[in-house]
Amino acid sequence: MTVQEIDKIRYDVLGPKVVKALENKYYEAYYCSSVKEGVKKALSLIPQNSIVSWGGSQSCVDSGLIDCVKNGNYKIIDRDSAKTPEERYNLMRDALFSDVYLTSFNAISEDGIIYNIDGNGNRVAAITFGPKSVVALVGMNKICHTSEDAFVRAKQVAAVRNATRFGLKTTGCAVTGNCQNCYSSECICSVIQTLRFCKNKNRIKIILVGEELGF
Repeated sequence: MTVQEIDKIRYDVLGPKVVKALENKYYEAYYCSSVKEGVKKALSLIPQNSIVSWGGSQSCVDSGLIDCVKNGNYKIIDRDSAKTPEERYNLMRDALFSDVYLTSFNAISEDGIIYNIDGNGNRVAAITFGPKSVVALVGMNKICHTSEDAFVRAKQVAAVRNATRFGLKTTGCAVTGNCQNCYSSECICSVIQTLRFCKNKNRIKIILVGEELGF
Protein backbone atom coordinates (compact mmCIF):
# COMPACT_ATOMS: atom_id res chain seq x y z
CA MET A 1 0.00 0.00 0.00
CA THR A 2 1.04 3.60 -0.57
CA VAL A 3 1.48 6.09 2.25
CA GLN A 4 -1.74 7.78 1.12
CA GLU A 5 -3.66 4.50 1.26
CA ILE A 6 -2.35 3.75 4.75
CA ASP A 7 -3.25 7.25 5.95
CA LYS A 8 -6.73 6.87 4.46
CA ILE A 9 -7.40 3.73 6.48
CA ARG A 10 -6.21 5.49 9.64
CA TYR A 11 -8.30 8.58 8.90
CA ASP A 12 -11.46 6.52 8.40
CA VAL A 13 -10.89 4.83 11.77
CA LEU A 14 -9.86 7.91 13.74
CA GLY A 15 -12.23 10.47 12.16
CA PRO A 16 -15.50 9.24 13.74
CA LYS A 17 -13.79 9.06 17.16
CA VAL A 18 -12.73 12.70 16.90
CA VAL A 19 -16.25 13.63 15.80
CA LYS A 20 -17.58 12.05 18.99
CA ALA A 21 -15.08 14.01 21.09
CA LEU A 22 -16.14 17.24 19.37
CA GLU A 23 -19.83 16.47 19.88
CA ASN A 24 -19.12 15.95 23.57
CA LYS A 25 -17.80 19.52 23.58
CA TYR A 26 -21.04 20.81 21.99
CA TYR A 27 -19.80 21.23 18.43
CA GLU A 28 -21.89 19.99 15.53
CA ALA A 29 -19.43 17.61 13.91
CA TYR A 30 -19.28 15.31 10.90
CA TYR A 31 -16.80 12.98 9.26
CA CYS A 32 -16.68 12.79 5.46
CA SER A 33 -14.37 10.31 3.80
CA SER A 34 -13.47 12.59 0.87
CA VAL A 35 -13.07 16.29 0.14
CA LYS A 36 -15.93 16.09 -2.36
CA GLU A 37 -18.25 14.70 0.34
CA GLY A 38 -17.01 17.33 2.78
CA VAL A 39 -17.84 20.20 0.43
CA LYS A 40 -21.30 18.72 -0.18
CA LYS A 41 -21.89 18.55 3.58
CA ALA A 42 -20.65 22.11 4.07
CA LEU A 43 -23.02 23.44 1.40
CA SER A 44 -25.92 21.63 3.10
CA LEU A 45 -25.19 23.67 6.24
CA ILE A 46 -25.42 27.03 4.43
CA PRO A 47 -29.03 28.23 3.98
CA GLN A 48 -29.93 29.71 0.62
CA ASN A 49 -29.85 33.53 0.46
CA SER A 50 -27.75 33.73 3.61
CA ILE A 51 -24.88 36.19 4.00
CA VAL A 52 -21.63 34.24 3.69
CA SER A 53 -18.04 35.28 4.28
CA TRP A 54 -14.72 33.61 5.04
CA GLY A 55 -11.19 34.12 6.29
CA GLY A 56 -7.96 33.27 4.51
CA SER A 57 -8.54 29.52 4.46
CA GLN A 58 -6.46 27.53 2.00
CA SER A 59 -8.60 24.48 2.80
CA CYS A 60 -11.79 26.25 1.73
CA VAL A 61 -10.10 27.44 -1.48
CA ASP A 62 -8.38 24.17 -2.44
CA SER A 63 -11.49 22.09 -1.75
CA GLY A 64 -13.53 24.22 -4.14
CA LEU A 65 -15.92 25.32 -1.38
CA ILE A 66 -15.32 29.03 -1.98
CA ASP A 67 -16.01 28.70 -5.72
CA CYS A 68 -19.22 26.79 -5.00
CA VAL A 69 -20.41 29.54 -2.67
CA LYS A 70 -19.49 32.29 -5.13
CA ASN A 71 -21.53 30.51 -7.80
CA GLY A 72 -24.44 29.76 -5.47
CA ASN A 73 -27.50 31.62 -4.28
CA TYR A 74 -25.84 33.53 -1.45
CA LYS A 75 -24.98 37.10 -0.49
CA ILE A 76 -21.19 37.26 -0.43
CA ILE A 77 -18.80 39.37 1.63
CA ASP A 78 -15.44 38.86 -0.09
CA ARG A 79 -12.55 40.92 1.21
CA ASP A 80 -10.54 40.08 -1.90
CA SER A 81 -13.00 42.10 -3.96
CA ALA A 82 -11.81 45.30 -2.25
CA LYS A 83 -10.12 47.96 -4.35
CA THR A 84 -8.38 49.75 -1.46
CA PRO A 85 -6.89 48.71 1.90
CA GLU A 86 -9.61 50.67 3.68
CA GLU A 87 -12.36 48.89 1.77
CA ARG A 88 -10.72 45.54 2.55
CA TYR A 89 -10.61 46.39 6.25
CA ASN A 90 -14.28 47.36 6.23
CA LEU A 91 -15.23 44.11 4.50
CA MET A 92 -13.32 42.15 7.14
CA ARG A 93 -15.37 43.94 9.79
CA ASP A 94 -18.60 43.32 7.87
CA ALA A 95 -17.79 39.60 7.86
CA LEU A 96 -18.41 39.56 11.60
CA PHE A 97 -22.10 40.16 10.85
CA SER A 98 -22.44 37.36 8.31
CA ASP A 99 -24.91 34.52 8.71
CA VAL A 100 -22.31 31.88 7.91
CA TYR A 101 -18.54 32.17 8.22
CA LEU A 102 -16.38 29.62 6.40
CA THR A 103 -12.98 28.66 7.74
CA SER A 104 -10.66 25.83 8.69
CA PHE A 105 -8.64 25.21 11.83
CA ASN A 106 -4.87 24.97 12.28
CA ALA A 107 -4.94 21.95 14.58
CA ILE A 108 -7.33 19.77 16.60
CA SER A 109 -6.40 17.28 19.29
CA GLU A 110 -8.05 13.86 19.37
CA ASP A 111 -10.00 14.91 22.46
CA GLY A 112 -11.39 17.99 20.70
CA ILE A 113 -9.18 20.94 21.68
CA ILE A 114 -8.80 23.38 18.78
CA TYR A 115 -5.96 25.82 18.06
CA ASN A 116 -5.84 28.70 15.61
CA ILE A 117 -3.14 31.26 14.94
CA ASP A 118 -3.89 34.59 13.30
CA GLY A 119 -2.13 37.77 12.29
CA ASN A 120 -4.79 40.48 12.29
CA GLY A 121 -7.21 38.48 14.44
CA ASN A 122 -10.20 38.82 12.13
CA ARG A 123 -10.51 35.06 11.54
CA VAL A 124 -10.29 34.04 15.20
CA ALA A 125 -12.66 36.90 16.10
CA ALA A 126 -15.30 35.56 13.70
CA ILE A 127 -14.83 32.01 14.95
CA THR A 128 -15.31 33.18 18.53
CA PHE A 129 -18.20 35.61 18.14
CA GLY A 130 -20.23 37.46 15.53
CA PRO A 131 -21.42 35.30 12.63
CA LYS A 132 -24.53 33.29 13.43
CA SER A 133 -22.85 30.07 12.30
CA VAL A 134 -19.29 28.92 11.63
CA VAL A 135 -18.62 26.08 9.18
CA ALA A 136 -15.09 24.67 9.38
CA LEU A 137 -13.72 22.24 6.79
CA VAL A 138 -10.73 20.44 8.31
CA GLY A 139 -8.45 17.82 6.77
CA MET A 140 -7.53 14.87 8.97
CA ASN A 141 -3.86 15.81 8.53
CA LYS A 142 -4.56 18.49 11.15
CA ILE A 143 -5.62 16.02 13.85
CA CYS A 144 -3.00 15.58 16.59
CA HIS A 145 -2.83 13.08 19.43
CA THR A 146 -2.75 15.55 22.35
CA SER A 147 -3.55 19.23 22.85
CA GLU A 148 0.18 19.86 23.31
CA ASP A 149 0.85 18.25 19.92
CA ALA A 150 -1.90 20.39 18.39
CA PHE A 151 -0.37 23.58 19.75
CA VAL A 152 3.01 22.65 18.32
CA ARG A 153 1.43 21.86 14.96
CA ALA A 154 -0.30 25.22 14.83
CA LYS A 155 2.95 27.05 15.56
CA GLN A 156 5.53 24.95 13.73
CA VAL A 157 3.55 23.65 10.76
CA ALA A 158 0.51 25.77 9.94
CA ALA A 159 1.98 29.18 10.76
CA VAL A 160 5.32 28.47 9.07
CA ARG A 161 3.65 27.24 5.89
CA ASN A 162 1.30 30.21 5.82
CA ALA A 163 4.25 32.59 6.21
CA THR A 164 5.80 30.93 3.17
CA ARG A 165 2.49 31.14 1.28
CA PHE A 166 2.28 34.86 1.97
CA GLY A 167 5.86 35.41 0.80
CA LEU A 168 7.02 36.91 4.09
CA LYS A 169 10.70 37.82 4.36
CA THR A 170 11.44 39.13 7.85
CA THR A 171 9.73 36.68 10.20
CA GLY A 172 11.85 34.20 12.14
CA CYS A 173 10.27 31.27 10.31
CA ALA A 174 10.96 32.88 6.91
CA VAL A 175 14.63 33.22 7.82
CA THR A 176 15.19 29.88 9.60
CA GLY A 177 12.35 27.63 8.45
CA ASN A 178 11.00 27.22 11.99
CA CYS A 179 8.99 29.40 14.37
CA GLN A 180 11.25 31.69 16.45
CA ASN A 181 8.49 33.45 18.44
CA CYS A 182 9.49 36.62 16.64
CA TYR A 183 8.04 40.12 16.87
CA SER A 184 8.53 41.02 13.23
CA SER A 185 6.11 43.56 11.79
CA GLU A 186 5.15 40.81 9.32
CA CYS A 187 4.41 38.27 12.05
CA ILE A 188 1.20 36.33 11.47
CA CYS A 189 1.22 34.81 14.97
CA SER A 190 -0.05 37.78 16.97
CA VAL A 191 -3.16 35.95 18.19
CA ILE A 192 -3.28 32.34 19.40
CA GLN A 193 -6.78 30.96 19.98
CA THR A 194 -7.68 27.95 22.08
CA LEU A 195 -11.22 26.55 21.79
CA ARG A 196 -12.06 24.28 24.73
CA PHE A 197 -15.72 23.75 23.86
CA CYS A 198 -18.57 25.40 21.96
CA LYS A 199 -20.37 27.66 24.46
CA ASN A 200 -23.24 28.30 22.04
CA LYS A 201 -24.07 24.67 21.31
CA ASN A 202 -23.80 23.70 17.61
CA ARG A 203 -22.94 27.25 16.48
CA ILE A 204 -19.58 25.94 15.26
CA LYS A 205 -19.98 23.12 12.76
CA ILE A 206 -16.90 21.06 12.00
CA ILE A 207 -16.51 18.78 8.98
CA LEU A 208 -13.52 16.45 9.21
CA VAL A 209 -12.33 15.24 5.82
CA GLY A 210 -10.52 11.93 5.40
CA GLU A 211 -7.87 13.43 3.13
CA GLU A 212 -5.02 15.88 3.49
CA LEU A 213 -6.34 19.39 3.08
CA GLY A 214 -4.73 22.75 3.76
CA PHE A 215 -1.86 23.54 6.09
